[in-house]
Amino acid sequence: MDTLLKETVNATVNSRYPGMAPEGRKLIEEILIRKELEKGELLFKEGQVCHHIAFVGKGMMRQFYYKNGKDVTEHFSYEGCIIICIESTLKQEPTRLMAEALEPCTVYLLPYDKFMRLTEISWEINMFYRKILEYSLIVSQVKADSWRFETARERYNMLMHTHPEVIKRAPLSHIASYLLMTPETLSRVRAGTL
Repeated sequence: MDTLLKETVNATVNSRYPGMAPEGRKLIEEILIRKELEKGELLFKEGQVCHHIAFVGKGMMRQFYYKNGKDVTEHFSYEGCIIICIESTLKQEPTRLMAEALEPCTVYLLPYDKFMRLTEISWEINMFYRKILEYSLIVSQVKADSWRFETARERYNMLMHTHPEVIKRAPLSHIASYLLMTPETLSRVRAGTL
């Protein structure tokens, strides 16, 4: 019995749709594929078509892309979080994003085609899927608004408040790129001089 699988499904489902019954959770467990990643290993690469949604069971990952030769962190995921490349998964087109293990990770891959079949037979799984998409849209909007309207200090404080695990575990260079700051600016924000 893979206890991490059950814990991961419960944590992930509870983060989006806590009312899902045990039967729906079991249907999801049955189609998940366990994958171990070493630190620095990529779950998916630029140019690849994403056929899975990933649940992080153990470890921390980041989604990133390259812009003008620099890597830019778009998202962090850790235990109980979901990794999805929405555009690639929905359109079945190559992605520009990559997902890298920042620590040794255990992820569970949810095959998108099988998941879609489950949404057709289970109202609860359909609702879970909807909640995944709604959450992703909200996170994207909040992040865009943060970049537009908040100071560097406000962005850092919000990340510290909403995702303290990222502050504790992610390299400062990745945190800085996620917050659209240079490492020097992040150092000044953390020191309270900015």
